[in-house]
Amino acid sequence: MSRSARAALLVPLGIVMIVVMLVVPMPAAVLDFLITLNISFAIIVLMVALRVKDPVEFSTFPSVLLVATMFRLALNVSATRLVLLHGYAGSVIQSFGHFVVGGSVVVGLVVFLILFVIQFVVITNGAGRVAEVGARFTLDAMPGKQMAIDADLNAGHINETEARRRRERIAKESDFYGAMDGASKFVKGDAIAAVVITLVNLIGGFIVGVMQRHLPITQSIDTYSLLSVGDGLVSQIPALLMSISTGLIVTRSANEADFGLDLIRQLSRQSRALEMGGGVVAFLGLMPGLPKLPFIVVGLTIFFVGRRVRNGQERSELRAAELTQTHEVVPTEVVAARPSVEPLELDLSLDLLELADPAEGGDLTDRIKTLRSKLSGELGVPLPQVRVRDDLSLAAGEYAIKVYEVEVARGSAPANRVLAIGDRLEGLPGEATVEPVFQIPAKWIPPGSKPHAIGLGATVVDRSSVIITHLSEVIRRHAPALVARQQVKEMLDLLKQYSPVVVDELTQAQVSLGELQQVFRDLLEEGVAVRNLPTIVEAIVDRSRVTRERDHLLDAARAALGSQVAVPYVAQGTLSVIQLDPALEESLRTAHRMVDGRGILVISAEQMAAIKTEISELRERGARLGADPVVLCGPGIRAALRRVLLANGLDIPVLAHYEVPPSARVIQIGVANGIATAQV
Repeated sequence: MSRSARAALLVPLGIVMIVVMLVVPMPAAVLDFLITLNISFAIIVLMVALRVKDPVEFSTFPSVLLVATMFRLALNVSATRLVLLHGYAGSVIQSFGHFVVGGSVVVGLVVFLILFVIQFVVITNGAGRVAEVGARFTLDAMPGKQMAIDADLNAGHINETEARRRRERIAKESDFYGAMDGASKFVKGDAIAAVVITLVNLIGGFIVGVMQRHLPITQSIDTYSLLSVGDGLVSQIPALLMSISTGLIVTRSANEADFGLDLIRQLSRQSRALEMGGGVVAFLGLMPGLPKLPFIVVGLTIFFVGRRVRNGQERSELRAAELTQTHEVVPTEVVAARPSVEPLELDLSLDLLELADPAEGGDLTDRIKTLRSKLSGELGVPLPQVRVRDDLSLAAGEYAIKVYEVEVARGSAPANRVLAIGDRLEGLPGEATVEPVFQIPAKWIPPGSKPHAIGLGATVVDRSSVIITHLSEVIRRHAPALVARQQVKEMLDLLKQYSPVVVDELTQAQVSLGELQQVFRDLLEEGVAVRNLPTIVEAIVDRSRVTRERDHLLDAARAALGSQVAVPYVAQGTLSVIQLDPALEESLRTAHRMVDGRGILVISAEQMAAIKTEISELRERGARLGADPVVLCGPGIRAALRRVLLANGLDIPVLAHYEVPPSARVIQIGVANGIATAQV
């Protein structure tokens, strides 16, 4: 027989012994042991009732209540037998009769009656009523719960196993509350039986002492009354504990933790109530006629507890807000459970996580926060959070940058290394590499070699700086894709605070968020920041009354910005340009078509290759002269020309004539005529 099977036999054997106790006399020593066991069992049941999260977790409680009631009644019968036969019922009852009630029959009776009133009138009646109502509502709610389970199952929200588990739980709830409705009557009957048994012991003991044992009346009253009261208290205390357990079980709903944790958690959420209550109690201590010390001490204690709880809540809320606004390190499995795709992710190998952990001196997350703020100010759009997480698939020292879960860049930052950028690094120890953003020769060197590298004229940066620089370049390059409609809405909400008229006109013109989003993306794609939001929106509103073509709205926004567009390309007051030959520009204007709101150039592949080659050669000429030229053309073909050059692998700014700042000195690098034989 297994251990669990042998343990299961103890319950039926115990019930049989309870029946035996009703008939067979128990020695006083055994009775002491059983009374102690009864009190201990009541305490254990109370602790279980406090710890359960859901009443159904203690579904055996109704049966436990019945067994415990029978056990107490059997003890009462055995104790009564010993009291009447021998005038002694063990040391436990005698101790309760003398020590607990001070040897006074009157005090014992008063205490016993008070316990009876508490148990029978207050706790037992309330628990019985709650159990009755709980059973009624549980049975009434069963059809609705069953229908909800069937609906979830038919909709595919749960599988058959989960549906079966939920049905079993509903059945258990129904059985439990139905059983508790009847079991609560055991507690009420037990309380009544305790009073009757105590009265029988008092009267019967007096008769036995005087008539059978020929004791004096006073001695008989003294002996049997104290034993009867002691017996009543010994049985009434565990009965009271069981009544409290009954009340806790039937009044407890499903919670996340046990009763103690739930109570503390819910009280801590009402810190203001604690402060106000403590203040009121302390104020009562100042009233004339009332004792000052207890009221003031208790009131101030409650007040300061409430204040401490509130301070803790404020710190927790502040910390939660900081974690929400900063870039937390999220485990892979947590991120995988997110319902949406993250716009920006920085995946780190395990050995790089220390860079993002403030406890280890890492400042990567703080620097990412600063970078977001800086780039948002430069580009004029709010950027999404960068989710920093670990990635077990990355090799040691590697990191990856993803945009909408697509990897767009990868780099390395070996541990115990700093990056030296420059020439003449051959004599330094370390691993040769290439700077990931500007593709400059570099070398990962030990930190101890940093002074030597600086002496050679190299620029030395730490690992976090390398990652931040790489991340900055990726965000700039993919900024158009990161502009979502939610961000456009946030920009308009902010604009409405200081330019409400502009937003009102936008609403009247019925320009959608999608149209604004397209223009903002096109501007960022062409390297134009959208910081001057009122001017851009005003231009879009004005042009939208004439046309909704995407390129026309873009050109209107650029025209409104005017020379602001060319400012990034002006160096020391000089703007280097590549002009288009008038004949070439006229042919491109003739080949210009509008398709779905976007301009295209209908030209042959040979002519496009010639234009690209010639502009590339002129750009190289400008680079040799120390200039970074832009292409200058008419406004009608600007957007289409820039787009077709980019599609053919040539990323060069294309400006319209009106975008040239009046104060800038224009230097012509050359003229493109569409023939790939430019003079170099």
